[in-house]
Amino acid sequence: METRTLGRSGLRIPPLVFGGNVFGWTIDQTASFRILDALVAQQLNFIDTADVYSRWVEGNQGGESETIIGNWLKKSGKRDAVIIATKVGKPMGDDKQGLSAGYIKRAVEDSLRRLQTDYIDLYQSHDDDQSVALEETLGAFDALIKEGKVRAIGASNYTGPRLAEALRISEQNGLARYEALQPLYNLYDRQEYEQHLAPVVTGHGIGVINFYALASGFLTGKYRAKEDAAKSQRGKTVVDRYLNERGIRILQALDAVSEQHRVTPTQVALAWLMQRPGITAPIVSATSLEQLDELSKAITLKLSDEDYRQLDEASAWK
Repeated sequence: METRTLGRSGLRIPPLVFGGNVFGWTIDQTASFRILDALVAQQLNFIDTADVYSRWVEGNQGGESETIIGNWLKKSGKRDAVIIATKVGKPMGDDKQGLSAGYIKRAVEDSLRRLQTDYIDLYQSHDDDQSVALEETLGAFDALIKEGKVRAIGASNYTGPRLAEALRISEQNGLARYEALQPLYNLYDRQEYEQHLAPVVTGHGIGVINFYALASGFLTGKYRAKEDAAKSQRGKTVVDRYLNERGIRILQALDAVSEQHRVTPTQVALAWLMQRPGITAPIVSATSLEQLDELSKAITLKLSDEDYRQLDEASAWK
């Protein structure tokens, strides 16, 4: 399996990251274990989760995904075979949220306990907390790295200027810096990342693991008419956001390229991302072994210059 360097973290990761938000949400522990076993077998060994997954589900409190991963790690004994990323900052109830030094110190212990491990490979700020000085947040992360509880740190949902400011503060104060960014980026959602974030990450050698790589399922070709909104719980949101003139143009380009290569639009959309300059690995999720197999086949798909031109023109935002 090809691996890629994540920023200056020293972590070597596969070209696809698996999103663990499905664990304890759309699949139970038994199904999650099957997925985790398959990921290791296929060397897709980078698992991204968060403490808040999946607090939004009725009856859940948050931490369900980490707990399932931790149970699997204990049962399988494969901690050294996987790279675990998790996040801190989103509301977990009561006063549990944000990026203060005190809360980060509490939250990391909770995550370590649920994951049943003594270190986290990549610990990420889930949201930018502008109520706390960046020096305080980065100082807390730096201390965790020195204690051996965290190997590297990353940021999610940061703007370009705030990420640049965080990098400046790390350099000025000799603190650990964000080595990875987790932004929204896909064939449809391009402008924010390309205009404001790409110059920062490329200029500083930051790794990028982007979420919503398939635009909430739109780029799979599942939603092609307003009636398709009924196909899933999030269908109406997807159709309202993406099913427009530009979205249809993107689907047509995906259809043309996928037909030429005899693959699926999903695989083409992921291959476009994996061949994109500055993108380390897109994040994907699966709830079955069949879905995982389809996603993993995107790794070996090589798009031609003409394929790339066709997709870029269809999805151009300027």
